Amino acid sequence: MKIETYKVPSTIAGAVQLLHHGEATIVAGGTDLTPQTGAGVREFAATLINIQRIEEMRGIAVSNGRYRIGGLTTVTEILESELLAAEVPVLVEAADHFASPQIRNAATLAGNLCNASPAGDMVIPLLLLDAEAELASWSDGLVVTRAVALADFFTGPGKTVMRAGELLTAIEFTRPEAGFAAVFLKSGPRPALEISTVSMGVAGVMADGVLHAARVSIGAVAPTPLRATETEAVLEGNALDGALIERAAETVSREVSPIDDVRASAWYRRHLAGVYIRRALARLQGGNHGN
Repeated sequence: MKIETYKVPSTIAGAVQLLHHGEATIVAGGTDLTPQTGAGVREFAATLINIQRIEEMRGIAVSNGRYRIGGLTTVTEILESELLAAEVPVLVEAADHFASPQIRNAATLAGNLCNASPAGDMVIPLLLLDAEAELASWSDGLVVTRAVALADFFTGPGKTVMRAGELLTAIEFTRPEAGFAAVFLKSGPRPALEISTVSMGVAGVMADGVLHAARVSIGAVAPTPLRATETEAVLEGNALDGALIERAAETVSREVSPIDDVRASAWYRRHLAGVYIRRALARLQGGNHGN
């Protein structure tokens, strides 16, 4: 469809009012939208809304024990955040494996999430953190928001629970407890430039060799990024020794449901999930992580 109207709101209220009045295409960094429309994978709506001037959707802050990252925050800003590096370095680690510097400079956190790729890099550490997406819309003359757990946000490749007229304005999560440690791993011929063959995050709190608050998230092995809850249950409250690590590897290999595609076979992805959880747990066991 040909673009007939171009709008550049400067506030969330202005943006959701525009969305409320009809179908529109949202553009921020454009790093997913531009190649998709160019390849004919998706079409522009008649109205194009550029949200880059909405300053209230930018920035990284922590208040009352909660982190808030604006939807327009770029991957580079996450990578360079001293606040995140000090307290949530797994987000910085994931950002460091995200595309190229040029793409990181433009790509936004909200864009990466709304693209809803099963291989989305920034989703994996956010799932470890039990993050929530803030979705804004216009109703009865007011901006209204709702929070959706990121674990429930994705419904399939390129699909989310977002309703017509909603805008993802921020991501929030609770500040990790003392002793929280997390690891991010990603595979690909050139891990910082390729779409993930498999990506994985593993997190928890180690105390006297026992793993508590276990979290395992995986990308590119199912229709959506997922929390491996069965594997988490195997790990939770148990001594992190060789036998437990092998049980976790066997469990995660059964829990994933990968497909064959041009980047890898389902067998290889299943195998790599087991390899990666062994590596990640060994890093946590040895204290080899960013925290």
